Amino acid sequence: MSNPKVILFIALGVTGAAFLLGWVRSDSNARRGLGHSVIGFVTNFFDTLGIGSYAPTTAIFRFLKLVPDEKIPGTLTLGHTLPTIVQSFIFIAIVNVDFATLVLLIGAAVVGAWLGAGVVARWPRRNIQIGMGLALCAAATLFVLANLGVVPGGGEALKLTGTRLVIGLVGNFGLGALMTLGIGLYGPCLIMISLLGMEPRAAFPIMMASCAFLMPVAGLRFARAKAYEVPPALGLALGGIPAVVIAALIVKSMNLVTVRWLVVVVVLVAAAGLLWSAFGRQPPAAVKQPAVIP
Repeated sequence: MSNPKVILFIALGVTGAAFLLGWVRSDSNARRGLGHSVIGFVTNFFDTLGIGSYAPTTAIFRFLKLVPDEKIPGTLTLGHTLPTIVQSFIFIAIVNVDFATLVLLIGAAVVGAWLGAGVVARWPRRNIQIGMGLALCAAATLFVLANLGVVPGGGEALKLTGTRLVIGLVGNFGLGALMTLGIGLYGPCLIMISLLGMEPRAAFPIMMASCAFLMPVAGLRFARAKAYEVPPALGLALGGIPAVVIAALIVKSMNLVTVRWLVVVVVLVAAAGLLWSAFGRQPPAAVKQPAVIP
């Protein structure tokens, strides 16, 4: 096979098809939800920019009282799965990144989410949120200084080797494990990839494909348990797919400096969400996560 990315495309396609088939078979009403597609468009547009979709969607659902709190996690996971798979297709295709690095980091996140769940789930969630929130603020500060030329930082590498690869694997394994606690992967992954000397855009296929392979499993469990609202979930999917395509074109056309400033915004938003969850009232499923992975 001349292009190894085809293997990932096939795997993503099979995953998406299996998820859609399982969802429709589990609920005969999964053909409604056009009225909620605007929410799906807006939230997935910003998700494709790296901001994340779970926190704003949760806020909208609660503000408009569209979904009962106990069904928000399932609605988010089911609704955002297909747009996330589309994100992975697009960014794997348009972003130049070393294939081995891409697959290894995706695999590390997936393994972390599966094997780390039992261990990490026993850690104090609030302490992790505070620690990661403060760490992301510090990292964003360093990145601002690097963007302003005050300190060296970042890079344009498209692959990781040696010690940096080991650090990346350990880091993404940890981020995958923390997803089971509701700690989002996007912001931390963006800053980790950048600080390891890679081009920030290289983080997009890595973080999106990690979630794309994990979310269908969680989503189908929610579907079988009927632990979600059908119209809002379907609306997120229908509105999210075209939004992903449009936003991906914007990211692709950005120059590297602009992308680096975007990383700062993404990281600060992620840090604010973590600290708000730690010190304020924590809404359910506030960040992208495979919420029910055993």
